[in-house]
Amino acid sequence: MELESVKLIAAALALLPLLGIGIGLGMIFASYNNAVGRNPSSAEILDKKFFLTFALTEALAIFALVISLVILFG
Repeated sequence: MELESVKLIAAALALLPLLGIGIGLGMIFASYNNAVGRNPSSAEILDKKFFLTFALTEALAIFALVISLVILFG
């Protein structure tokens, strides 16, 4: 197998965690909307936790993308 084809396969495999990250982000948004819909006065308290969990989960996606690009172009 040629080196370029191995790089392409490895870069594609490095992006597989994005599926789980997408599901996780959907669950975060759904639970936040559910909580605020049930108790609107708790939105101020939940905002901080929501943005923190969103940012940490999104950072995992960015790390996976960076690793994939390093494999592909490195």
